[in-house]
Amino acid sequence: MATNENLPPNVIKQLAKELKNLDEAPPEGIKVGVNDDNFSIIHADIDGPAGTPYENGVFRMKLILSNDFPQSPPKGYFLTKIFHPNIATNGEICVNALKKDWNPSLGLRHVLIVIRCLLIEPFPESALNEQAGKMLLDNYEEYARHARLYTGIHALKPKPKFKTGVISESTTTRNVEQTNSSLKIADQKNVVPGAASPLAPKLENGQDQPTVITSTTETGVGGSMTAPLTQKKEIGLAKAPADKKKMDARKKSLKRL
Repeated sequence: MATNENLPPNVIKQLAKELKNLDEAPPEGIKVGVNDDNFSIIHADIDGPAGTPYENGVFRMKLILSNDFPQSPPKGYFLTKIFHPNIATNGEICVNALKKDWNPSLGLRHVLIVIRCLLIEPFPESALNEQAGKMLLDNYEEYARHARLYTGIHALKPKPKFKTGVISESTTTRNVEQTNSSLKIADQKNVVPGAASPLAPKLENGQDQPTVITSTTETGVGGSMTAPLTQKKEIGLAKAPADKKKMDARKKSLKRL
């Protein structure tokens, strides 16, 4: 399972601030979600801007943060299929804000707004989808028709809901659960075999009463028998003289007859 271990603590703290801000005051047409399994992946749903071929569509995308973020820009991908010059068929996004114009001071809000602006004003000169770029330059109406077709097929479908909680809260919850689990495992490993049970009865002086363990097997060749066998042997020896006395009494009775 992926985790947020690759991101430095100071970056996690900064991301928590940004995501809280985005959750409380989201940009127009953008809804951000937190990936509980990996905080280096930020999801967002972008509403298609009015007056464009993407109108009425909802496009899910993700930003992937590298372990040296924010020194290096995140990588952006559309998860919803879209016909756009600056978005490759595999979803990769080509925008200067994520490449040569990147600055560590730029936040997630700025990046998401720039990506949504691409849906309003594409840049066919730096196209990743050459078919869409050429079509946009040669025949806008044909390009718009293709884009609307993709929007109707892929972007009108309801998207699975994602959580919009703050990173720091999710991280704290997970760490507490992991800590509790670790403590339970450690306690189980530290149990000493043969240790007295806390429920064992105590003698009057407060000492634990020893637990008597019986066995029906011998300890080995030349070893001693267990307590129950010894007791049976002693009982048998005690019965022998009594039986002899009874036989003598019977013999005397017979002689009298």
